[in-house]
Amino acid sequence: MTSMLGTFVLRFDLRAPAFGAPVADLYAAALDMAAWSEDNGFTAVAVSEHHATGDGYLPSPIVFASAIAARTKQIAISVAALLVPLYDPVKLAEDIVVLDHVSRGRVSYVAGIGYRPVEYESLGREFGTRARDIETAISLLRRAWKGEPFEHEGRTVHVLPTPYSQPHPLLCYGGGTRAAARRAARLDMPFFPQLRSQVLIDEYERERERLGLAPGFVISPGTGPLNVFVSEDPDRTWSRIGEHLLHDARSYAQWQVDAGLESVALDTATTVDELRRNDVYTVVTPDDCVALIREHGSLALHPLCGGIAPAIAWESLELVAGKVQPQLRV
Repeated sequence: MTSMLGTFVLRFDLRAPAFGAPVADLYAAALDMAAWSEDNGFTAVAVSEHHATGDGYLPSPIVFASAIAARTKQIAISVAALLVPLYDPVKLAEDIVVLDHVSRGRVSYVAGIGYRPVEYESLGREFGTRARDIETAISLLRRAWKGEPFEHEGRTVHVLPTPYSQPHPLLCYGGGTRAAARRAARLDMPFFPQLRSQVLIDEYERERERLGLAPGFVISPGTGPLNVFVSEDPDRTWSRIGEHLLHDARSYAQWQVDAGLESVALDTATTVDELRRNDVYTVVTPDDCVALIREHGSLALHPLCGGIAPAIAWESLELVAGKVQPQLRV
């Protein structure tokens, strides 16, 4: 029996700018790619969430994760991040339970509060109270998943069935600030910092110690690039997908700079040439990809980034399976 060095992750956010592939084509391709990834030794598929974006960024990650779960049998699925304060917490508890059974416990979540006021305005939620609201919601989710009736806001709540995962699906807390680190500790949740930051990890552990809690669990971002594409001719591939990658980079940069945030995904490039000189988005040959995995231990692929045509995205994935993975089998 052979095994493979490294972990392989696919990520989808389903942005569909006007110059990119049609929305329905992107969704269909993403589901096909998720099924393909399971057949080709991938570790996980990750989906994320934003609202009111102008380019159709995935607004319903639980629905889409359910579709991935129905097309696969074993691969882990991550919803990162799930913007918990934007949901009615009782209905969210029910939806997560259903997906937990559909997937037989394969879906995990990174809870976050978000940072774009327009999302809260669009969904009729209060932006200014989101930190308090997520703490209330996490408490309610945990209580609801016990399967016993309880009183909430003057009504009786009873969420059934109980989760497939016991006591409940893996639920982490994500963020990039000291306040987020302390909140993760206070909620006694694993912490998923959006920065490679020892400062945030230390803040998390100090708060846990102050509260008398045992050392926690931190899932740090990997050290490698977050958006890798594999090509026999990187220059040609950059000419075909560069504008898609730049759209993705500039959209995130505008949101995060406006909010005063940093993340491992932040790239402030304003041209494709500038983007190529950075390392958030990378196009590499198969041999260079092998070296990258050997160095960092993982490969993160975002094949449909910025609405890339599925036919072009498949070229990268097929090179991973055909020319990268064979060199990593042991």
